Amino acid sequence: MKSALVLVIVGWLCFACDPVWLPKPAGYNRIDLPSPAYQTLEGNYPYRMQLSTYSQVEPDSFNLKEKAWINLNYQDFGAKVHLTYKKIDDNTDFKTLSSDAFKLTAKHQIKAYGIEEAVLITPKGYAAVVAELTGEVPTQFQFFVTDSTTHFLRGALYFNTALKNDSLAPVIEYIKLDMAHLINSVEFDPKR
Repeated sequence: MKSALVLVIVGWLCFACDPVWLPKPAGYNRIDLPSPAYQTLEGNYPYRMQLSTYSQVEPDSFNLKEKAWINLNYQDFGAKVHLTYKKIDDNTDFKTLSSDAFKLTAKHQIKAYGIEEAVLITPKGYAAVVAELTGEVPTQFQFFVTDSTTHFLRGALYFNTALKNDSLAPVIEYIKLDMAHLINSVEFDPKR
């Protein structure tokens, strides 16, 4: 009798609680973003700007002979902003540099859902072109700032990850605001 009672209780426990197993809903990791803070770029560059205190300035390892090319490494976010600088002179004209910048942005049309471009005038009176790319593209934000006679600075945001861009959306927006601050604070050295 006791064994039958134990069998009934065990059977009741096994079948009375019919768990419903549901897959875990898709979600994204929580990303805590710091409050924006800026500092002036230090070093012997033909430009000055305010950049995020959360980025580290590194020389661009792609082309070491270009001393004015730098990367802003957002190490905590796995992102880099590549900044390239060219002096406009007899060997390199504005039309070629701006055309190259537009071509580099247009290369992403294959995967981009959309590319929005805007022309701006910075507080220092420089022209800036900003391109925001949407979709699964390797660079979501590109820009250039120029005085159109002597200096040309181009920037592009890249991530070191293959995650979907919608999971990176808060970080992308955060860095885009940093880049807007950078663009508005660019000042070219008139002696160089």
